[in-house]
Amino acid sequence: MLEGKKVVIVLPAYKAAKTLQQTYNEIPFSIVDDVILVDDKSPDNTIEEAKRIGIQHIVAHTNNRGYGGNQKSCYDKALELNADIVVMLHPDYQYTPKLILAMCSIIANDLYHVVFGSRILGKGALKGGMPMYKYIANRALTFTQNVLMNQKLSEYHTGYRAFSAEVLRSINYQANSDDFVFDNQMIAQIFDKGYEIAEVTCPTKYFDEASSINFKRSMEYGFGVLGVSFGYFFKRLGLSNSKIYQAK
Repeated sequence: MLEGKKVVIVLPAYKAAKTLQQTYNEIPFSIVDDVILVDDKSPDNTIEEAKRIGIQHIVAHTNNRGYGGNQKSCYDKALELNADIVVMLHPDYQYTPKLILAMCSIIANDLYHVVFGSRILGKGALKGGMPMYKYIANRALTFTQNVLMNQKLSEYHTGYRAFSAEVLRSINYQANSDDFVFDNQMIAQIFDKGYEIAEVTCPTKYFDEASSINFKRSMEYGFGVLGVSFGYFFKRLGLSNSKIYQAK
């Protein structure tokens, strides 16, 4: 626990067998109470590896539900375990678990309810091998999103995120997409509820085993992000009200 608050790590896994042990080894168990792995019907032995490592809470999807669908199961299980702070950590070792303490401390000390590990603060993204086209797209999308959503985040597209349980209970994340745009729908929901998001500088790594999406899926994701951002903009003007903003 941290400041009397239960910390739960959720690992949304797909083909993570080769990197799971390395990721797990760096989790700071001095403050972490539980680890949850949700396997999205991986074709490799991710579940067997999770059992071998000793992860107690394993959820196995019988069908591939997608990245957003995986997160839904992650957060449902974390709330079921009465978590106070929930950290989403990718088990592909793209993000270092060594930042968990710093991110959780911000929430545990009631400074912010949400913390992102940003690859863009500093020079972590390009140093870590982010492809240039993804870096440029990230910067362009983030600029557009900040304008439309009236915010100042350095990055909307990181997969390293920590939430208070209060936030997860207050937003209707089950109404979001099961695909990659889920992340940005969550951000819109968080801002809609009046919460602010803190950011910490996060190094990142790009290598063969790290999860990534191809150019075509990246384009689809980009258009989906713009749709979410414009939807939020029009909601602020009172011109629309997507189902993602409606109560559970």
